[in-house]
Amino acid sequence: FHSTYWLIHYMHQAIVEKIIMLRVIMLLSVLVGTHGFGSPSPTRGTERRLEMTSGVLTRRSSLLSFAAVSGMLVPFPKSASARLESVNRPDLLPSEPGLNVIQTEKFLTTGQVRRMDAMLTSLEKDTGFRVRVLCQNYPNTPGLAIRDYWDLGKEGQKDDKYVVLVVDQFGGRGNVLNFNVGDGVKFALPNVFWTRLSSKYGNTFFVKENGIDLAVTNAIESIVSCLRSEDGFCTAPPDEGQSLKSLGM
Repeated sequence: FHSTYWLIHYMHQAIVEKIIMLRVIMLLSVLVGTHGFGSPSPTRGTERRLEMTSGVLTRRSSLLSFAAVSGMLVPFPKSASARLESVNRPDLLPSEPGLNVIQTEKFLTTGQVRRMDAMLTSLEKDTGFRVRVLCQNYPNTPGLAIRDYWDLGKEGQKDDKYVVLVVDQFGGRGNVLNFNVGDGVKFALPNVFWTRLSSKYGNTFFVKENGIDLAVTNAIESIVSCLRSEDGFCTAPPDEGQSLKSLGM
């Protein structure tokens, strides 16, 4: 009976999150005329299409800023007119340049941040893939300013081998893991990978049972392990408990 209860509970949570994402997509469809990180596009207009899966934003859908990403994923908005505004807060950026992990909302311990930063630095050095993490609680976020700090997600940028994980609890009702993925990563990690990854670790049930810090670290370790794998390709996150060698440590 106990296991049946949790199975029903988990299925209910999954259905709720799917409904949330459908509402998000409906909201985002209003913004198809937006270009780059929030600036109008006079040429493409409504012909542009948003490519979005559960918790996943591709580079084409990065026509929304990181601030807009966080703002638009608020569950069950009342109307399109209730959209949260984009944020541009360079004052919330760290004074130290080149950090791979930024927290305006502290979800990770100092030790977890240090280990993750070293892991991502090593990954970039060995493979060229840039993975960044932004932990926030909208509107407490650098927003638009983050793209200049990390020098990514800009229109016409040739280096598109990047992944940005935006972590936000959205009042405890939405998926906490949201990915902005450059086109240069899509061959190694296609859209289905990001959908499965966010569904596995970012759902409210997992976060409640294990903590948001474990959700973030498991997600990042899955990404690093896949990008370092012999095949260099994954359609689903690997099993937990990756060896330090597979993580480049």
